[in-house]
Amino acid sequence: MRHCIYPGTFDPITHGHLDVLGRAAKLFDRVTVAIATNAGKAPLFSADERQYMVRQVITHLPNVTVTVFDGLLVEFATAQNAQAIIRGLRALSDFEFEFNMALMNRHLNPELETLFVMPNEQFSYTSSTLVKQVARYGGDISHFVPPIVATALRHANAR
Repeated sequence: MRHCIYPGTFDPITHGHLDVLGRAAKLFDRVTVAIATNAGKAPLFSADERQYMVRQVITHLPNVTVTVFDGLLVEFATAQNAQAIIRGLRALSDFEFEFNMALMNRHLNPELETLFVMPNEQFSYTSSTLVKQVARYGGDISHFVPPIVATALRHANAR
């Protein structure tokens, strides 16, 4: 069974993430969305909140599961018996960071492949950070995130 890990903070998950995830779900028998706790990023939503939102928006993808992880991605992927890591590339600016990360992961586990997937061009400028900024100032984010995420962002900004 071909299994891949789609890691990220997903704070929050966007339509761009879902586009990459949908592409991965077509290529692999099993996909695990791996939500990184990464406290250094100071996420807006807790890991449990992010996991809940992701679960709500992937019900149409029966071969996709969601979990939270902490630590090295390579160790997590190896423990999950995954053959690959999926990473989304929105623009050339993403490439250098992702390339270096892929090389480090290959050094740590040469058997684990990293595959780069480009989302639909309509999502190429979307990021969780930008969505959070627009939402913070009351802008319309409905084009960028699923309704459950837009609602969660409105509530988070009302706190």
